[in-house]
Amino acid sequence: MNTYKVKVGKKSKKYPEGTTFEEIAKDFKDDFTSDIAIAIFNGKMKELAKKLDADGVIEFLDVKDGTGYRTFKRTAVLMFMKACSDVIGEDKINKIKLEFSVNTGYYFSCDGDFKVTSALAKKLEKRMRELSDNSTPILKSTKPVEEAGKIFAAQGMEDKLKLIKYRKSSVINLYELDGYYDYYYGYMLPNCGYVKLFEVLKYKEGIILNLPRRTAPDVLEEFVPLEKVFDTMMTATRWGDMLGIDTVGDLNDCICSGDIDDMVLVQEALQERRISEIAKDIAARKGVKFIMIAGPSSSGKTSFSHRLSVQLRTLGLKPHPIAVDDYFVNRADTPLDENGNYNFECLEAIDVKLFNDDMNKLLAGKRVEIPTFNFKIGAREYKGNFKQLGPEDVLVIEGIHALNDKMSETLPVESKYKIYISALTVLNIDEHNCIPTTDARLLRRMVRDYRTRGASAKRTIGMWPSVRRGEEENIFPFQETADAMFNSAQIYEIAALKAIAEPILYQVTPEDPEYFEAKRLLKLLEYFLCMDTTNLPKNSIVREFVGGSCFNV
Repeated sequence: MNTYKVKVGKKSKKYPEGTTFEEIAKDFKDDFTSDIAIAIFNGKMKELAKKLDADGVIEFLDVKDGTGYRTFKRTAVLMFMKACSDVIGEDKINKIKLEFSVNTGYYFSCDGDFKVTSALAKKLEKRMRELSDNSTPILKSTKPVEEAGKIFAAQGMEDKLKLIKYRKSSVINLYELDGYYDYYYGYMLPNCGYVKLFEVLKYKEGIILNLPRRTAPDVLEEFVPLEKVFDTMMTATRWGDMLGIDTVGDLNDCICSGDIDDMVLVQEALQERRISEIAKDIAARKGVKFIMIAGPSSSGKTSFSHRLSVQLRTLGLKPHPIAVDDYFVNRADTPLDENGNYNFECLEAIDVKLFNDDMNKLLAGKRVEIPTFNFKIGAREYKGNFKQLGPEDVLVIEGIHALNDKMSETLPVESKYKIYISALTVLNIDEHNCIPTTDARLLRRMVRDYRTRGASAKRTIGMWPSVRRGEEENIFPFQETADAMFNSAQIYEIAALKAIAEPILYQVTPEDPEYFEAKRLLKLLEYFLCMDTTNLPKNSIVREFVGGSCFNV
């Protein structure tokens, strides 16, 4: 039997041929603060169940790593679906769909000859616990698409049949858990014993699978509902049902049939109706002068602000834009982060006192000169941008801290209307594989950065973790305080972004640290047919990213 030498960090060891990466990982578990989930062997991602077949270098990723955490959550979903099959019975299930993530949990909608109760949730949790306690193995096999289709048909998985219809590959990877077969977008843990902390709860009309956060995988927090976010995402789900588009397979069918342009118009009309509703709510609240808009990166805030302003004008109001960025402190006064770099995302980077002073003067009817921040010299300038508010005038204020009351602490509560905007994707790959909302925003950001700044996909991917940390600290904690939420995600948008995103992702090389993330996004794009964007409305939020907007974005 051959023996192979592997290097992990600064350590080198020899292992017999056929040793699994899981067995090797056990020798290095003390170097990690959470369970090892994935191996990178000689530059290629490997599941822990894979076997050693050469000398090489291994880098292990634990559950605190993004890839490792996605692997952990994917395994938990497979366990949940297996529990549903065992406890409820396939003959009684019409559909159990992973709709989206909400806070620390996944929300599943349920349809069939059974009732969702707290007692059922506990039975499902008990079955998952048995799978975990027994470390039930998860087996991976590669099947011809035709054979996989027969398995899916036997298990009533019509959504997967529709998805594989558009696959270019002639084979597909399936995972088997104690006789239950399923397909998942990404890697899986070798057995159920890695998923120790979870909770199954009845919530609304469906079920929540509550899981630990990536930053603390050894702690299971109590599930705290985000009611406004949940309601916003359920509205988008109903829109998808109305349009007949639930999964990527449905969208591909729509593109193939030539119905995509009509579907786009209906989707855009639904969004415009929501913007109109928000505008009417603002107009009905007497005394509102400051419309505060915040949301994570690439939410489409600029296009939304323009479209909201148009709707406000139809109601007799006169909106004027204000950018919180123009109230940055001068560069010399900008706080530094732990690495000694300028921290432009913390509240202290904003001259809160000046902002409040100016806004209070405007509220009192005074004429105020608004600063313009010169990013080249790192200082505020005054260029004659005067504002004065009459009875119909309102300010549309956009910025990262707009929902944080500390930003506008001296302004009367009744003078503010807070709007949270995000791209909350509800289109699924199939019923058991949802698309993370962060992936859709990253694709948006990548396409826009490339088109407007010539920035590479590598650069955008590299800076994304820092962007996400800023969102977690400065935006997400305040989302439930909003008076209104707006979901800017379009059900068709990834198909529209693909033509620009795919070529630039292929530019990321295996030598780049961003390679695995680029490869993962390319795999996501493979599921989508590309759509022609020629007929997209000029005021579409998607135009902010693919180009051709009628607004100055």
